[in-house]
Amino acid sequence: MKIMLTNFYPAVLCLNDNTLYKGWSFFDPIISFGEIVFNTGMTGYQEVISDPSYSGQMVVFTYPELGNTGLNSQDNESKFIHVKGIIAKNICFSPSNWRSNISLKEYIISKKIPHIFGVDTRSLTCHLRLQGVMKGYISSQVLTEGRFTLFSKKLNINLVQRVTNLKIYFLNSSSVSKFNYSYSHLNYKVNINKRNQSTNNIVLIDFGVKNNIVSRLLYYGCNVFILPATSDYSTIFQYKPDGIILSNGPGDPSGLIHSINTIKKLIHSSNIPIFGICMGHQLLNLALGGLTFKLKFGHRGLNHPSGLSQYSEITSQNHGFAVNKNDFNKDKLLKITHLNLNDLTVGGIIHNHKPIFSVQYHPEASPGPHDSDYLFKSFIELIDIIKLSK
Repeated sequence: MKIMLTNFYPAVLCLNDNTLYKGWSFFDPIISFGEIVFNTGMTGYQEVISDPSYSGQMVVFTYPELGNTGLNSQDNESKFIHVKGIIAKNICFSPSNWRSNISLKEYIISKKIPHIFGVDTRSLTCHLRLQGVMKGYISSQVLTEGRFTLFSKKLNINLVQRVTNLKIYFLNSSSVSKFNYSYSHLNYKVNINKRNQSTNNIVLIDFGVKNNIVSRLLYYGCNVFILPATSDYSTIFQYKPDGIILSNGPGDPSGLIHSINTIKKLIHSSNIPIFGICMGHQLLNLALGGLTFKLKFGHRGLNHPSGLSQYSEITSQNHGFAVNKNDFNKDKLLKITHLNLNDLTVGGIIHNHKPIFSVQYHPEASPGPHDSDYLFKSFIELIDIIKLSK
């Protein structure tokens, strides 16, 4: 009989209102600061911890046990761990899944991911829903108030600058397997057939892009140029884009002044189709004269209903900011296509005169439902229509 020996070390989670939770860690010492948010998904912990949109955040997983299916080498959304901490009720030590290569416990230890388990995550989530998201830390011991304040000030940084790729990458369905970097594993998901072959050049502005957004574009046979978030108008047009994707990403969109100005120029100086996703949706609306605001506790989960006029899609969402509907579309250039049906915030828009649209949720839905996957096909079809009209 195999006996599993595990050392547990005391750990604490402290919020900036001095609320304290006690739990355990797999290693000691441990210390990490971040914004505390919660995710209500029943699965997808591997994708969450590797999603650049969670940069600077510690994630409370509301599902009571993590790690049941282990982790594999295909489902990471980037090549780095982006969460500042994992907060869980229970962690499974013996996963059961045919794709599993390593247990969550072993992965946490090998990557030195800050974490705490044994926490009453339902109580914590209720507290965050009532008070709103807040800053906090995971540590081996309670820290002095002065040290907490010092680290809290360091959290207010440009998160997009931290996660965007600084190099320019080119990918298509035939070349993806040749690359030895964060997109190389996409080859197993890119099942191209003749109906999906295209000659469209897509420029993807990387504000913290998830790998599965790239994989959906490759599925449709696109040539994908991945450019840094700092790219300007002239750089973008060097790649002769037939379409432009504004990707997801972390943090407050209103601080990305350079990107907003670039998007303004793209809108007013060209007729190229633009598709904004999550952060990209917010930046697009800011460029069109809208405003954004911070949600009390954000939308993070796999079952958010989005729709309009008795129509609903179940969507995967991960964002802490939203477009202000009260100041929306004063010049009547835009039309709302989707609302988040939980709180009626703006979930999607389309431009009335230009080939531009965006959604606040994740149509690539990894993990999550595939109700909105048609948006990628619609984007490709829109590109083809514009090309034929020239």
